[in-house]
Amino acid sequence: MPARWVLVRDPDGKREPQAFFSTDITLEPADIIALYVRRWQIEVTFAETRAHLGVETQRQWTDKAIARTTPALLGPYSLISLWAGDLLTNKSNPYSAAWYRKTSLTFSDAIGAVRLQLWVGDINQQSPPHREPHYIEVAGLI
Repeated sequence: MPARWVLVRDPDGKREPQAFFSTDITLEPADIIALYVRRWQIEVTFAETRAHLGVETQRQWTDKAIARTTPALLGPYSLISLWAGDLLTNKSNPYSAAWYRKTSLTFSDAIGAVRLQLWVGDINQQSPPHREPHYIEVAGLI
């Protein structure tokens, strides 16, 4: 089968040359590299969903259960990723520091940012500011 090869070299010589190929010989070299970059992002997504959400570790017995579980786990991954991206634009969030945005945000960081928003932001906003304690009487005790 014919293949088109692309050799990428670092002009400074700090990295080893890398070769990429495609069986679609009509693609331009830049397109072959772009497809590789896109594929790498997909691989990172799958690795993070396996590590943090348990994708591919489920123990289902029916094909229907297997077909439903992975999309059900990828849903929260997408929601957390979108929510964390939105939180990065909020200046009061600790994950929004300029130095932090310049580095890559991991999924663990995204989960942390969303948890912080849920625990501190939403919970504290729902509590009344000056609550009176309520005592529950249990079997004659205070």
